[in-house]
Amino acid sequence: MIFKKFICSLGIALIIPTYGLAESKSADNVFSEDVAYSSRQYSLMLDQIETVGKLRIPKTMDKMGRVVYIPTDDWCSGFFAGSLWYLYRLTGDKKWMTQAKKYTLMLDSIQYLTWHHDVGFIMGCSYLNGYRLNPDKNSKKVIIQTAKSLSTRFRKKAGVIQSWNVDKGWQSQRGWKCPVIIDNMMNLELLFEATRLSGDSTYWKIAVAHANTTMEHHFRMDGSCYHVVDYDPETGDVLHQQTAQGYADESGWARGQSWAVYGYTVCYRFTHDRRYLDQAVRTLNYIMQSKTLPDDLVPYWDFNAPNIPNEYRDASAASCLASALYEMNEYLPDNGYAKLADRIMLSLSSPDYRAPLGKNGCFLLMHSVGSIPHNNEIDVPLNYADYYFLEALYRRK
Repeated sequence: MIFKKFICSLGIALIIPTYGLAESKSADNVFSEDVAYSSRQYSLMLDQIETVGKLRIPKTMDKMGRVVYIPTDDWCSGFFAGSLWYLYRLTGDKKWMTQAKKYTLMLDSIQYLTWHHDVGFIMGCSYLNGYRLNPDKNSKKVIIQTAKSLSTRFRKKAGVIQSWNVDKGWQSQRGWKCPVIIDNMMNLELLFEATRLSGDSTYWKIAVAHANTTMEHHFRMDGSCYHVVDYDPETGDVLHQQTAQGYADESGWARGQSWAVYGYTVCYRFTHDRRYLDQAVRTLNYIMQSKTLPDDLVPYWDFNAPNIPNEYRDASAASCLASALYEMNEYLPDNGYAKLADRIMLSLSSPDYRAPLGKNGCFLLMHSVGSIPHNNEIDVPLNYADYYFLEALYRRK
C-alpha cells in the first residue's frame, strides 16, 4: 500500500492510503462479492418475514437475538424498502424491484405525518429512490405531499425545521423549546427534490434556511458538531447546545458527524454553494484527525467516549460516511475521497463487521449502536447501517 499526502479544499493536510492496481482489483472483487452476498442474505431476510404471511419492516435485533419489526411511523421504516431498491440497482434482478415496490407502498400514509421530522428518511429512502428508477405520478404526488407535511415543522423566526415535539416522552424532560438535531440535515434532500418536481420554491427555501442556520450554530471550531441545538422558536436565540445520543454535550457523537458530512454534501449537490461542501470537508477532517479513530476507520460510538479502546464501534456511522465520501469524490476528485471510502468499505466487508450468511437476523452488518445513553440498540445490526452500505456499493459502482 502506498501512502499519499494531499491537501484538502481548506488547506489542511491529511494522510490517507492510495491503492496500487493489484489492490484496486482486489477491492473490486470484494465489493462484487458483497453484492452477491447481500442479495443472498436479504433473500433469506424476506423468507423469514414471509413465514408469518404479512409484510413487516425489520429494524434490528433484541437482546434475545430476535428480529425487531417496527411500525410505518418509526423513523427507520423506510430503510428496508430503500435497501431493496439498491439491490435492484446493483443486481438488475427484477425480483428486487417487485419487493421494493411492496415495501414502499406500505408507507403511503406517512406523506401526511407531521408529528416528527424523520419523514425525509422514511420517504426519501423509499419513495424517492423508487421514483428515480421508475417515475410515476403517484410517487411524485407522495413526495410533494411529504414535503408539505415536513414544512409544517419549519419555525420561520428561528430558521429551522423542529426535530422533536417536546410535549411528551423523554424529550419533554429536557427543558427544550425547539430542539433541532444534526440528523435533520438528512431530510433536506426530500425538500430539494420536491421543489424540482413541483416547481414550488418554498421547499427549497426551507432547506437552505435550515442548512444555513445549522451551519451557524451546530458546529464547533474543530469542525465537529453538536447533536442537539435548542432554539427559542419566537426569537431564534440559541438556548442550549447539547446531546441526546452522544457521550457528553461537548463530545463528538460518531453518527452525528457522519450525518453532517453526508447532509452538507447533499446540500452542495443541489445548490452548488461551496460553503456547504467546505463544511462537509471540515467535519470530515475532524473525523480523520481524531486520535481515537481506529485503524480500520470504523469509529467508536463517540470520539470522546471514556473507555476507548473498550467501547462499542458503530458500523452505521462508518457506512454512512463511506457513502458520503463517494459523492464528495465527484466534487473534489483530487482529494482521494473514493480511496478513503474504499478503505472503510473493505473494513465493513471483513468478517469483523459483515455477518455470516443466514446469521445476525439476516442483516448485513454487525456492530452498530443506536443510543447508549438510552440503553437502546447497543452492538446490534441496524437497518440503516445496511442501507448506507448498499448505497455506498452502488455509488462506487
